[in-house]
Amino acid sequence: MRHVQLAGTDAEILRCFPVIAELRPHLVEAQFLERVRRQQGESGYRIAFVEDASVKSVAGFRISEFLAWGKTFYVDDLVSTAADRSKGHGKLLLDWLVARARTAGCAQFHLDSGVQRFEAHRFYLRERMIISAHHFSMNLT
Repeated sequence: MRHVQLAGTDAEILRCFPVIAELRPHLVEAQFLERVRRQQGESGYRIAFVEDASVKSVAGFRISEFLAWGKTFYVDDLVSTAADRSKGHGKLLLDWLVARARTAGCAQFHLDSGVQRFEAHRFYLRERMIISAHHFSMNLT
């Protein structure tokens, strides 16, 4: 049975790695757990995932306070396995994230998406999200 759950144990976090690596191929599996745990301590980062016999979709998120938006639910990562896209796993997870944001009293729900991710953009627009800003970045290494 397909359901959303929070990854709390080391084993649950590590089961999410193959899926999140499809979005973040630069990640190294041997460092993944340590990075997630560090982000949890620094910013409250959490991982939620959809499981249906195996992990199908993963989201990394945090709740933060911003002068621009107030209390905001920010999704760092949202991905479904390539083999399992368009099967409802991403929508199930996105709906769960939005409900969690509302329950937490967040005024805003945000995520960034790479400009090349056209299929993801169609999904977000279909789910009534809007393109509200340009995100600028600079590599420092």
